[in-house]
Amino acid sequence: MSEYALEMLGVSKSFSKVKALNNVNLRVKKGEIHALIGENGAGKSTLMKILSGVYKMDSGSIKVYGENVELRNPQESIDKGISIIYQELSLVPDLNAIENVMLGHEIHKCKIINKKEENKFAGKYLDYVSQGSLLDYHAPVRTMSVAYQQMIDIAKSLSYNSQIIIMDEPTDSLTRKEIDILFQIVRKLKEDGITVIYISHRLEELFELCDRVTILRDGEYIADKDISEIDKDWLISNMIGRDLKDTFPKRDRAFTKEAVLEVESLTTDRFKDVSFQLKKGEILGLTGLVGAGRSEVLRAIFGADKLESGKIKLFGEEVEINHPNKAVARGIGFALEDRKAQGLFLNQDICRNITISAHKKVAKKGFINAGKEKTLAQYYFNEMRIASPDIYKICKYLSGGNQQKVVLAKWLATDCKILFLDEPTRGIDVGAKYEIYVLMNKLVQSGVSIIMISSEMPEAIAMADRILVMHEGRITGELSYDEVNEEKIMKLASGEILK
Repeated sequence: MSEYALEMLGVSKSFSKVKALNNVNLRVKKGEIHALIGENGAGKSTLMKILSGVYKMDSGSIKVYGENVELRNPQESIDKGISIIYQELSLVPDLNAIENVMLGHEIHKCKIINKKEENKFAGKYLDYVSQGSLLDYHAPVRTMSVAYQQMIDIAKSLSYNSQIIIMDEPTDSLTRKEIDILFQIVRKLKEDGITVIYISHRLEELFELCDRVTILRDGEYIADKDISEIDKDWLISNMIGRDLKDTFPKRDRAFTKEAVLEVESLTTDRFKDVSFQLKKGEILGLTGLVGAGRSEVLRAIFGADKLESGKIKLFGEEVEINHPNKAVARGIGFALEDRKAQGLFLNQDICRNITISAHKKVAKKGFINAGKEKTLAQYYFNEMRIASPDIYKICKYLSGGNQQKVVLAKWLATDCKILFLDEPTRGIDVGAKYEIYVLMNKLVQSGVSIIMISSEMPEAIAMADRILVMHEGRITGELSYDEVNEEKIMKLASGEILK
């Protein structure tokens, strides 16, 4: 028997004239947690879709436990004991946990689903992953947190007797506590001989969880190493093909004292008595634990949520903003956290996505001037350095980093002077993050003011000129650039008042 649970050797795949994978190798040992990393667009997703039977490779071979296999469709992959848990979970929202686990392999008796047997069968796997947590097996999964939904998806994979489980960015929407629970489950899978392929852009997680790592870059195999033999700098260097001396670019923190946005005693049912100022050319950080009310504050200022009380001043003038259209008209842009669901029209091209919020510039009496639209889109396409052959590529085929650049381009096309960024680097690899940071610095140097929500403390500390910390709907403290550190942020985020 081979020591490897999986061997993908010399795998190549092209789409039209674009080479997505070129002679890629991936070897994963039995019962290990194996990290697969690379920048967005490196080929990770394409390789995993070949393994899960979604794509057919052009050349190469696949061995599962030493046996050559052909995976021509997802069912053949499942039959060989391979399951994939995607970043966007594949559950039916209105079905409960047991129904989701059993979907596709229901237990029938006389053509009637045997609920008792299904409860027993699915319950075994749900018990395995829930580890005593309060997971209601009979509640619709749409009522559950992302962490609980992930448990159900893992249980579903195990119910197919999967011996190789692929996890694609599983911690992207989880709190630290939920991540710890997920890691416990993954370690238990390893103890029981299940092989896990773990894809994540959060490099620190690899050192906490994984045994070995394989790196892809530009559709090619670069290296594989035991985690114990490497450090973060080695990973970054091999991922991006160059040394990244500083994770965050330096800039001149020379914002003015002029307040472009002032809010006083803002209150809704989600937060209370929020007051602060945003200065011209400043990056103001807004941080705190998930659920503290950070996004809700920006949504209320933007007119997406109704204010109960409070005042908003823009450029010294008191204003009423009760609809996002009014916010945009007054020079505010808002790049939302979930760019796929709320920031982009994924099935539209780059051109249309960039100009969608700037119709006044490209349309007259409701009719779009194609020439003006192309000129405007091309300008911001170049400014944002979006990696694509042209402005007509469909956005769902772009990497996460390039999708985020399109979102930024969309708001800059409106000539916004204030930009709200909610988790601007979520789901983006380290090289693309650096490019987003460079763009942010360029914007504030040009006089744009930014409010950035970030759950990553190193990012908030390095990029923000000031940081406001929230706890349970209230601002508990403000920290300047020269006094901020992680300990102070965590104390304020937990409701403690600094002495």
